[in-house]
Amino acid sequence: MKIRKFAFRIFRGLGSRGFLKFLSSETYIRILWYLRYGRKIDLKNPKTFNEKTQWLKLYDHNELYPTLVDKSLAKKYIADKIGEEYIIKTIWEGTSPYDIPYDDLPNKFVIKCTHGSHCNIICKDKSTLDKNKTNKTIKKWLKTNWFWYGREWVYKDLKPRIMIEEYMEDYKYKELVDYKFYCFNGIPKVIDVCTQRYSKKVMCETYMDENWNYLGFVTVGNGSIPDIEKPKNFDLMKEIAISLSQGFKFIRVDLYEINGKVYFGELTFYSASGFEELEPEEWNRKMGDMIDLSN
Repeated sequence: MKIRKFAFRIFRGLGSRGFLKFLSSETYIRILWYLRYGRKIDLKNPKTFNEKTQWLKLYDHNELYPTLVDKSLAKKYIADKIGEEYIIKTIWEGTSPYDIPYDDLPNKFVIKCTHGSHCNIICKDKSTLDKNKTNKTIKKWLKTNWFWYGREWVYKDLKPRIMIEEYMEDYKYKELVDYKFYCFNGIPKVIDVCTQRYSKKVMCETYMDENWNYLGFVTVGNGSIPDIEKPKNFDLMKEIAISLSQGFKFIRVDLYEINGKVYFGELTFYSASGFEELEPEEWNRKMGDMIDLSN
């Protein structure tokens, strides 16, 4: 298992750098899957949540999807769909880090890239920001195509851009609590409540059902808070998740509740790129049963 995990990291690392472009997406995913789990993936009759996610990557292609995962274009789509009041304000957008008007920015802000994930710089005090280091990091992000990492086709042709957002903080929790609504055929059935993401504590992912009952499974390596408080606007958040998930076999709608108001986070089609590590493992099958591929 240790050898496989090491080989998995090496193979995925080579893939993310574009060294395995000669492999088709299906072949790449089959190899990656075998290295991770030590068995062949069943794409003809997928059963688990992870298997069906890989199937959706390969065969469920809709021209709207790339727009919805582009962090800037998604904001326009969401604003038209549910209203501008749910959108976190964009302060600046551009294509080069050297064009960022640092002097004109507020003291607190968040820098993101529009074309990928895990590209966030949270600035709480502009006077302490190392601009040269920040620019180098952004420059590296802009050169990265996240398609090659897990063959999520929606990222392949996105135009890389920089987006600077208004800094948001909930006064009560002193952080942003991320509510990830797992929606199956337009129905939110699982909510992943992410807390302590940017603190020195262990990150917590607490899974609740649509009626805010604790489901009893965890993400491997992360904590959980069984009695976590239900957000004040939970019913509204469910309504938004239902509205945004119509017409999709599976989509994850990420929302925030900040100082009593609901805000849109992002939309995700392939949670954890189809390698969710859940414990007990039976939940991977249970969530897989929620994705209907019969049509």
